[in-house]
Amino acid sequence: MKEKTQRNGLQTVVVREFEAADKPEIQRIFYEGLMEMVADTAFRGLRHHPESLLIYTAMTAACFAITMCWWVIGLLPIIVLCGRYFCSRRVIHGYLEQAMSRDMGDMEGFYKKSPDSCLWVAVLDSKVVGVVAALGRQKSEGVVELHRMSVEQSCRRCGVGVALGQKVLEFAATHGYSFVVLGTTAYMPAAHKLYQRLGFRCVGVTDGYVIPGARLSLMEQSFFRVRHHHYSLDVQKARSLHVDNTDLVGAQMTKLK
Repeated sequence: MKEKTQRNGLQTVVVREFEAADKPEIQRIFYEGLMEMVADTAFRGLRHHPESLLIYTAMTAACFAITMCWWVIGLLPIIVLCGRYFCSRRVIHGYLEQAMSRDMGDMEGFYKKSPDSCLWVAVLDSKVVGVVAALGRQKSEGVVELHRMSVEQSCRRCGVGVALGQKVLEFAATHGYSFVVLGTTAYMPAAHKLYQRLGFRCVGVTDGYVIPGARLSLMEQSFFRVRHHHYSLDVQKARSLHVDNTDLVGAQMTKLK
C-alpha cells in the first residue's frame, strides 16, 4: 500500500488508501464537515446574496405597513435567520442522505470498482483526521474530480488538507489526466485559500446552485441560496511549476555550498 508522508513541524501526516476499518471515522468526519456548512450557508453566505437581502427588506417594509408594530419589526431579523438556518439544515441533511445512499455508504464498492477512482485518508498521530477522493469523469475525457475532501476541524492547520490535495494531484498525473476539477459551495475563506494554494483557479461561479437533495420548496427558495464555485487545475502546468521550483531550490542550495 502506497503512503504519502508530509511533515509539518513535529507532526507527520500520512496519507494512505482507506481501509474498511476506517469507515466509521470517515463518515464521522464527513458528517461533521457537512454540519459546518449549515451555519456557513445560513449566516456567512447571507452577505454574498444581495437579492436575498432585498427580499428580506421588502418583507420588513410590508410587515411594518401592515402591522405598524415596532416589536414585530424587531423580531423579523431573528425569524429570517432562524428560517435560513432551518432550511440550510434540511437541505444539508438531504444531501447527506443522498451521499450515504451512494458512495459514502459503500466506499469500498464505489471507489474500488474502477481504476479511475480512489479514496484516501489522512492519519495524524495514529488517528484518521481527513478524507479525500478522486473520481474520474466518464463524460469528460481527461478530467478527474477532487471529491469529498473533509478535514477534522482541530487539525486544519496541520497540513492535512494540503497533503490530501497533493495526493489527488499525484493520482491525476500518474493516471494521465489533463485536468483536476472540484466544486464547492463553501463561503469559508480558508477553503478557497487551500484550493488556491494547491494550484487551482476559479473558472466560474453558479449563483443559485441547486444542491443535490434540495426539495425546491418556496421556503427553501426564499431562505436557502448558495453559490457554487468551479475550480480547475491544469496537471501539466502544475507539474512544470513543481519542477521549476525544485530546480530553483537546488540551484540555491548549490550556491550555499
